[in-house]
Amino acid sequence: MPDLEVQLKRIQDKLQQVLKDHSSLQKENLRLKEELDKNRNQSYANQQTIEELKQQVDVLKISSGDWDESDKKEFEKRINSYIKEIDRCIALLSE
Repeated sequence: MPDLEVQLKRIQDKLQQVLKDHSSLQKENLRLKEELDKNRNQSYANQQTIEELKQQVDVLKISSGDWDESDKKEFEKRINSYIKEIDRCIALLSE
């Protein structure tokens, strides 16, 4: 009988350890999810900043008149893209 009690005690100890580990892992998982959300938000903000800086560079290029052929084509593509988007919005509003 004492052998059975020892085995039960070991099982109980191991179960307690598993429960502690589970709780610890849940806390870590929650912390990592919060950190991931924070990093995603920061990444989005960085992307917005990059886009704004690209637009500022384009404005500076336009104002300086220092354009090469590829810059002109890229600018035309962007303008055409904006026009298409505006046309699409107008069409949606007209419905």
